[in-house]
This record gives sequence, structure tokens and C-alpha cells, in this order.
Amino acid sequence: MGISKKHLEVVILLSCFNLRGPNLLGLATATTVIRGNDTDQQALLHLKAKIIGDQLKVMESWNSSIHFCQWHGITCGRKHQRVTKLELQFLELSGSLSPYIGNLRFLKELNLASNNFYDHIPQEVGHLRRLESLRGSIPPALGNLSSLEELYLTYNALSGVLPEGLGRLTNLTHFSADENSISGIIPTAMFNLSNIIVFSIGGNKIQGTLHSDLAITMPHVGAFSVWGNQIYGKIPISISNASNLYQLQLDENRLSGNVPSLEKLENLFVLNLYTNHLGHGIEGDLNFVCTLVNNTKLGILSIHNNNFGGVFPKCIRNFSRTFSVLGIEHNNILGRIPDGIGNLNSLEVLRASQNQLSGPIPSDIGRLQKLKKFYVDSNFLSGIIPHSIGNLTMLIELALDVNKLKGSIPSSLGNCQNLLRMTLSHNNFSGSIPPQVLALSSWSILLNLSSNYLTGELPFEVEKLKNLGELDVSKNRLSGLLPNNLGSCVSLEKLFLDGNLFEGPIPSSLSSLRGLAALDVSDNNLSGKVPEFLASFGALKYLNLSFNDFEGVIPSEGVFKNSSATFVEGNNKLCGGITELHLSRCNSAKSSNTSLRLKIVIVAVILGVTLIFLFLLILLLRKKKEQQPTTTCAENSLLRLSYQSILRATNGFSTQNLVGLGSFGSVYRGILEETGEVIAVKVLNLLNHGASRSFLAECEVLKNIRHRNLVKVLTAISGVDYQGNDFKALVYEFMVNGSLED
Repeated sequence: MGISKKHLEVVILLSCFNLRGPNLLGLATATTVIRGNDTDQQALLHLKAKIIGDQLKVMESWNSSIHFCQWHGITCGRKHQRVTKLELQFLELSGSLSPYIGNLRFLKELNLASNNFYDHIPQEVGHLRRLESLRGSIPPALGNLSSLEELYLTYNALSGVLPEGLGRLTNLTHFSADENSISGIIPTAMFNLSNIIVFSIGGNKIQGTLHSDLAITMPHVGAFSVWGNQIYGKIPISISNASNLYQLQLDENRLSGNVPSLEKLENLFVLNLYTNHLGHGIEGDLNFVCTLVNNTKLGILSIHNNNFGGVFPKCIRNFSRTFSVLGIEHNNILGRIPDGIGNLNSLEVLRASQNQLSGPIPSDIGRLQKLKKFYVDSNFLSGIIPHSIGNLTMLIELALDVNKLKGSIPSSLGNCQNLLRMTLSHNNFSGSIPPQVLALSSWSILLNLSSNYLTGELPFEVEKLKNLGELDVSKNRLSGLLPNNLGSCVSLEKLFLDGNLFEGPIPSSLSSLRGLAALDVSDNNLSGKVPEFLASFGALKYLNLSFNDFEGVIPSEGVFKNSSATFVEGNNKLCGGITELHLSRCNSAKSSNTSLRLKIVIVAVILGVTLIFLFLLILLLRKKKEQQPTTTCAENSLLRLSYQSILRATNGFSTQNLVGLGSFGSVYRGILEETGEVIAVKVLNLLNHGASRSFLAECEVLKNIRHRNLVKVLTAISGVDYQGNDFKALVYEFMVNGSLED
């Protein structure tokens, strides 16, 4: 039951008095309202004038010798020097309360507890629009108000217990003390308030059990609300006789056992039993649900967070067409979501998460065109998501994660133009991400497609997620480059791309995601440098780059300063960063230059040593030549050839067989008649003065050197041709496309 601001302000004062008289709640005649700079001071002086008993003489400080903001019990705001607190508790004051209190327009806190004030509460209290709090208990003297019919004490900071005297208010029809800090038990006498229609004490610390004859002693009760307390025991069987009951809220307590039949509660609209210990986890726990089938007014049934067992009641499909909220999550309910669920065409919320439901999602789910929230996550549902789900155009939140669903994500979800949050993770979905789903402009909270078998690239339509807070496509088989337009998702706070096959660099466009608090791209094939702009993201508290192929220097600022928030292992080409990241040191420019100079020196030394070795080798060969008698190549030849055989082999030294010309002669290709072997014949031009020396030098070198890259010499010829001229030639193995230089 709600409460107006005026009621709130009047109630706040009730705990501040030792109240007397049947006309306590009568309203005093309004007095002239004082305006001007001295409004607060004059109001306080009028309050002082009404106090006739001041044994502790605290009111003597209320005089003009000091500013009123320094008077005892007064606190003023700094800016306007107006009274914000009036605290005169436990001062043994007596008298009445002046109507001028209504002029303290900036008053936020009023505490007059444990004094001896009497008479009525002035109606000017209703002017205190800024009043916020009070501390105290419900006065037992309220039990003297024998004519009182309605009492609202909601949304205060009342403590203590419900006074026994409240059980004497036999004319009371409405009692509400929600959202306080009241403890103890409900006085037995209050269960005997036979005229009570509304009894509401939710959101307190009340203990004890419910009276077994509750509906008998409260025959007219329409709203019975004790939610959010510490009440234990069973729900009284007598509750089934409360035929006027339209609201029963027993949620968030410690109730146990079975729920009795509710067949006679034909006017019941709200039934909240959630967050208790009801049920035994067995078949039969939900029998009470089917006793509500004939109720034509039922709108809300919330029984989640209990121990209910048995199968999903098929009778729910026969509930009233006004039925709008069904909450059965966090139980042990088995079986299928019944076919015919589509009959509940007024259903707006269906919560069945964390049960043991199995089988497919009924295809007629698409008939629930008013459905806004559909939660069936953490079950054992199988099969595909029916295409008809696209008919749920009012859908705001969809949770199908942690099931055994398979197939592709239906593109018809793109028709759900109001989706804010969707989780399909931990299923067996395959195929690509439908572009139609990403193209929805409504996304603002969460899109989670992780832990499936999705393939393909991240669609270009990801740029439409401009208002999305969290995107999770991790642990799939997505591939390709990260789209550059991912930077359009400027509202992203969490981005999880890990466990896929993405490759290439992190796009520079991600620099626009300055609100990012968590980024995970681990376990991919990403490469390139770690973007320096990540170090400037002030909100970034978690960064995982592990197991990719990033390279280069890693920053040392921002999130990179925190080793418990940054993860880079498995990137062998990274260097630098803080010590705790255990990366190798990077080579500076100076050390790089030093390394280059060192390499040059090493090469120069090697070349120098090689030249010296060659020089010594030549000296050694010359010394050996001087010590041995001179011989010709012909004397050591392996093959005996004559001028005539060479002439025939080269077809008379024809130009067709000429393969090269040199400074000391010509080279011909030939084929030996005896063996068919292909040879190369170098015929020296003896008219050249150096030809003879070249012939002797070449003979000596080729006689003593063997190397895999040198053409093997077969023999040498020295004689005369048919004209009687000197003839000298060297015969080699023929190398195709080769040369002696090579």
C-alpha cells in the first residue's frame, strides 16, 4: 500500500511524542505564515514559546545573543543558513508543537523523541517537503486511538517492535508499516483485528510464525503482505478460506512445507511465495498451482527460489487470459515447457531458469506477442530455436544460455526490435552470426553468443551496436580480420573476442572505445604491435592479449602498469613492459647501432683473415713449384687426345660449335667419337703474347685444385696443326649454360 508525502511527514512525528487524547490526529487551525529573512528564527522562537517544561534549561540558549544556527539542537545549511536539522530528543521537554514548524521549509531531519509533548500534530507539518528521516519506535500510546481506521507508517526508519496495544484498534481497516527496521513478532492480538482489509508489514525484521486461524480471525482481509522478514513455519491451511484475498505476499521469508489448496481464492491477483524453503523437491509439490485454474483474475504467480519439484504443470496453459507474470526459476522442476503455452496471450514475463526442464522450445511460443522477458537458461532444453520466436516483437530480454540447443541462430530474431539483452551462450549453435541480429539498434545491455560453434567472420553490421554495453562472442570458431567498424560501438564497456581464429592487427578504430573496462582477445591469431592507445583508456581494468602473435614494445602506462589486470603470455615477440610481466628487454636505438657496428667489424675481420689465408696459400704453392721439376698438363693428363681427334670432335672447329671467346683463345663444344662424351675445348691463340703463360698457369692450377664448383679438366694438348703451326688446347667437362668464370 502506498503512502503520500503528507502522510509520510505526519507519521515521522508520531514517534516523537507521549501522545494523549482521542483527538490526537486532529489538525490545528493554521496561523499566519511569516515571510522574510528571519523566517527560520521566528519559527524557532514560536516553538520555544510552546514549550512550558524545560528542566534541563536547554532552551535558554535560544536567544538573540547568538545566531540561531548555533542554538542547541539546530543545524543549518552552509549556503543559505537555513535550518536543516531540529534534534531535541531525550531533553525532558514538555508542551505542544507550534504550527510555525511548517515555516522551516529546508528542514530535512526532525527528532523530538523521548520528551513529553502532547496535543495535536499541526497540519502545517505538511509544508515540510524536504523532510527525510526520523529515528524512534512506534509509540504504544497509539493503542489508545480507539476510533482509528487507517494507520500508515511506511518508508521510515522506525525500530523496536509492534506494540501489543495495536491489537486494541478494533476499527482499524488499513495498517501499513513497510520498509522500516521493526523487529520482534506480530502480536497475537493483531491477528484478531476482524475489520482489517490491508495488513502490510513487509521489509522489516519480524520473526515468528503466522497464526493458524489467520483467515478466520481476519475474515475481510484482501491484502496480506509480510514479505522480506524472517517468518518461518508453514503457510496456514486456513488461508484457503480467505475468499476476499486479492494480494498474498509471503516472499523472502523462511517458510517451509507444502502450499495448501488455493481453490477458493477467486479474487487473487498477486501470489508471491518466492525465496522461501517451500516444497520437498518431489512430485506433488506443485499441486496447488492447478487449484488456481478457475481463477479468472490471477495475474502474477511467483514461486521461484524454493525447493519445488515435479513436472512443469500443464494446467498453466489453461490459466486466465489476464495472466501476465510466471516465475518458477531456481527450483527442481522437470519435464517440458507445455505445448499450448501460447494460449497465455497476456503473458509478459516467463522465468523458468535453473530447473531441469528438457525437450524443445514449443513452436507456439511465437503466439505470446506481449512477452517482454523470456528466461529459460540453465536447463536441458534441446532442439532448435523455433523461427516463430521472431513474432515476439515486444521482447526485451531473452536468456537461453546453458542448454543443449543446436542449429543456427534464427535470422527472425531481427524482427524483435525492442531487444536490450540476449544470452545464447554455452549451447551447440553453429553457422554464422545473422547480420539481422547485429543490425538491431535496440541493443543496450548485453549480447552474449559465447561458447558455441559459430563460424565465419564478424558481420559488418557490428557497427550498429552503438549503444551496446557488453559484447561476448568468445570461444567460437569465428575467423578473419577484426572489422575496422568495430570502433563504432562507442558505448562498449566489455568486449570479449577470445578463443576464436581472428587474425591480423587490432584495428586502430578501437581507439574510440574509451569507456572500455574489459577487453579479451586472447587465444587467436592476431599479430602486429600492441596499440599504444590502450594505455590511455582510464576505465580499462582487464586486458588479455595472451597467446597471439603480437610483436614489439609493450606500453608501461595505464592498465599495463598492473600485472594483475594485464595478461600477455604466449606472445614471444613482445618485449619491454613492467618487470612483473616477465618479458625480454627491448634493444634500444643505441644498442642497435652498436650491434650493427659489431657486425661490420666481424665481417671485416673474417675477410681480412680470408685474404691472408689466400696470400699464404699462393706463397705455399709457389714454393712447392720451385722445389719440384716442371711438368706439363699433358704429362699428367687423364685422357690421351690428338689434334686430329679434337678436330673431328668439334667438326673442324665450326662456328656452330663455338660457345665463347676469350682474351687468350676460343671455346668449342665437341663430342668424342670414341666415347660419345661431350667436352669443352679451349683452343689458345698463340699469337697473343700471354697465351703460352696462361696455358702453363692454368695447367698448374687445375692440376693441383679440386672443387665442386670448378669444371673438371680432362686433358691438355700441345702439338702442331696440319699447317705446322704450334697448337695448344685444354679439354674440360662440358657444363650446360656454364662458363669457366662461374
